[in-house]
Amino acid sequence: MIPGGGQPNMQQLLQQAQKMQQDLARAQAELAATEVDGQAGGGLVKATVTGSGELRGLVIDPKAVDPEDTETLADLIVAAVQAANENAQQLQQAKLGPLAQGMGGMSGLGF
Repeated sequence: MIPGGGQPNMQQLLQQAQKMQQDLARAQAELAATEVDGQAGGGLVKATVTGSGELRGLVIDPKAVDPEDTETLADLIVAAVQAANENAQQLQQAKLGPLAQGMGGMSGLGF
């Protein structure tokens, strides 16, 4: 047993874990509110997603619409959404990466 000094140290660790959890929740809320774009076909199709990956908008230039070739339009839409999601993932890494590293330092303690 550690005389007199064991409890405050555990309390400090719990406070640090709580702060990291609050920081993580704040970063996740910021991601959900931030919008990023992706495009395909030289800008013929543009997709907007949140930093958490939720599709929020899709803009299709009329030049991309060919009733005889809807397959190409579908491919452009998929590519634009994928590009937007890749940008969202980069944003997630930038926002959550440092927090995840901080949490990793506590993993040996069961956090």
